[in-house]
Amino acid sequence: MQNIKISQIATLPTRHGTFLIQAFKEPDTQKEHLAVFTENLSKLETPVVRVHSECLTGDAIGSVKCDCGEQLDYALDLIAKEGGLVIYHRQEGRNIGLLNKVNAYALQDKGLDTVAANHQLGFRADERTYEVVEFILHHLGIKKLKLLTNNPAKMESLSDIEIVERLPIKIDPNPHNEAYLKTKKEQMGHLL
Repeated sequence: MQNIKISQIATLPTRHGTFLIQAFKEPDTQKEHLAVFTENLSKLETPVVRVHSECLTGDAIGSVKCDCGEQLDYALDLIAKEGGLVIYHRQEGRNIGLLNKVNAYALQDKGLDTVAANHQLGFRADERTYEVVEFILHHLGIKKLKLLTNNPAKMESLSDIEIVERLPIKIDPNPHNEAYLKTKKEQMGHLL
């Protein structure tokens, strides 16, 4: 990836702990991704890393239709304790965008599952790509890591980085996201 703009590093105190942050802007898409990391990141041989895909409804509004917000909270809490990094990957709705995600939600309200809704709108089940994630990891000097994920596709996408361990994220289902989690497990191969 060329010509990615990189911000300065700033301090960000949060309810999870105090982190350092750095932003990365892709020239072609204008998407801005965020690295949220502990001060000791460069000293860790195999840091815990979470690649968290943007979910405005779950992360900011607290939707219980998915498990995204809970996964982000879990990751930030764990990384604050153990040291590591969260990459906030700006690919809303598995990279179909917010407008299409809301349209997919409307189709889900009519009975389609998350994969069928994406297909109905002309998208694959998952449109995400991870080149910028590898760029950020290389920029931060990370050669090997413990990946905090339930998604095998994320593990496969990081071909230039040694993943020494997959750490699962265990979130209890609720009545609003049981079908969604079942679809992720059965149709998308998530390790739930």
